Formats: sequence, C-alpha cells, structure tokens
Amino acid sequence: MPSARVLWQRATLIQTIRAFFVDRGYLEVDTPVRIPAPAPELHIEAEPAGEWFLQTSPELCMKRLLAAGLPRIFQICKCFRRHERGSRHLPEFTMLEWYRSDSDYHDLMVECEELFRFLADGLGLGGKITVAGQEVALAGPWERLTVAEAFRRHGSMSAAQALAGGCFDEVLVGEIEPRLGLVTPTFLFDYPAELGALARLKPGDATVAERFEIYVAGLELANGFSELTDPVEQRRRFEYDRARMAQLGRNPGPMPEPFLDALAHLGPAAGIALGVDRLVMVMAGADAMDQVVPFTPETL
Repeated sequence: MPSARVLWQRATLIQTIRAFFVDRGYLEVDTPVRIPAPAPELHIEAEPAGEWFLQTSPELCMKRLLAAGLPRIFQICKCFRRHERGSRHLPEFTMLEWYRSDSDYHDLMVECEELFRFLADGLGLGGKITVAGQEVALAGPWERLTVAEAFRRHGSMSAAQALAGGCFDEVLVGEIEPRLGLVTPTFLFDYPAELGALARLKPGDATVAERFEIYVAGLELANGFSELTDPVEQRRRFEYDRARMAQLGRNPGPMPEPFLDALAHLGPAAGIALGVDRLVMVMAGADAMDQVVPFTPETL
C-alpha cells in the first residue's frame, strides 16, 4: 500500500486535472463501464462481463457524445484489460480521456504541455520533475520526434523494416523508448498507418497516421490522435482487426454499430487517453504502479 503522502498527491493530482479542464470549458462526462461492444483492437484484450465487456477505454461512448454536439469533454474513469500486469501495468487502472471538436493532434500536443505544467504547479513541483533519477524539464517546448526519425536515430533498423519483420514493438520498447523523454518529455508522432486504428491518416502522406504518444524518462504516458471520422474506413479497419483476433482464437465481440452510426456526424476532432496511475508515478517519483494505487489485485 502506498504512503499517505503519495495518496494525498494522487488525490491532489486528480482534483487539479478537473480544475484544468473545467477552467477551459470542458464538460466532465460519465459513461458506462460495462458495454456490449468495445473497439476491436489486436493488442488489447477486453475483460468479459457476462455477455458484455468491461471497457478498455471510454473512447467510443465519448466520441458519440462529441458527435451529438458536445464540443469539449473529459472523463476520469476505470478501465480494464486482460492479462496486463507488471510494474507499469494493471488489469484495472484509471484513465483520463479528453476530446475536442475542430482540433487536430497538434492542438492536443500544445494542451498536453500546458496540462503537465499546470499539474506540476498544483503539486508544488515547479518546472522540473525527477523520474527514476532523471531530471525532466517541463518548461519550454517539448521534444517532437517522428517515429521514422526515432527509428533512424535510436533503432537498429528503420520503422518500415521493423514493421515488415514483425518486430516493430520489440524495437520500439527495447531500443527506442528508453531514450525518449530524458531532458524534456517527448512527443513521438506520425505513426505508421497500420498502427493508428482509430486515427486519421496524414493529408498528403497516407503512409502515416496523425497519432502521438508522450514519453517521460522512457515511460509512455498517453496516446492521442486526430480522429478518423469516416465510418466506411473505420468499419473496414475494425473488420480487419476482428478477423485477425478470430484467427488468434480471441472473441472480438460484436461490431460497435452505434459508434459507427454516430461517426458519420462527427466533424474534425482530436482526442487523447492518458494513464492517471502512470502520471502519478511520474509526479510522485515512484518506480512502479504498485506504489501509487491504494490496492493491487494481489492484495484484495
């Protein structure tokens, strides 16, 4: 169990997150945790709950609200993913997600910088944080690094070669991630199109998706992107992933038809998911998620 100091930091952090978004005109929403059809994603396995599933993310419901006319929304909620347990993973964890209309992933990057500085001020940390003995500066522009450049700079092969060889994640995690976010946080952006299942492709370059992740001292904290708003293309991507999941013997669940119907009414938008437990780790200088949550599965 974490110390009282860490639990106070966690509570203050969550309260400060709410203050940041409320001050910016965001509406806090509360969507169901148990849903009939999560987004079919090959690398994420949903936890069954009867004939339905526990959400892996509130994304689909939140984007339905965005399509219904709510221009800025955020949510702090519990999410669930099967077979995820380690120093940086829990099967039940806390997620912050926010979505905004008439925006793209560049707008979100700027807002993320502002959020982190606001949170550090609220916790009395100033312009720098220390993570795993590494001092990371939050002030000033953060590093922006494309995936292609990150593989050229830090990897043993190009991103295209890693994709073709089926070892993209292995190279990213083993060779590249430990070198990201060491001086300032890093935005790793413009992922290969194959790795942006719900993201818009980059205008003028359909080989990449307008997706980014945030890294601090080698730890991935958030995943954001410009939203794909074409229901036909989104259905095609879902069907592709559902077929691959079935090949692996996994239950992909039904197609999320209400989401696809709503997508036709969604204009340009951007959204992001940020792991609150990992964010507490960063702000509290902790080494593992076990140190920042009141209970882990093994203690229940």
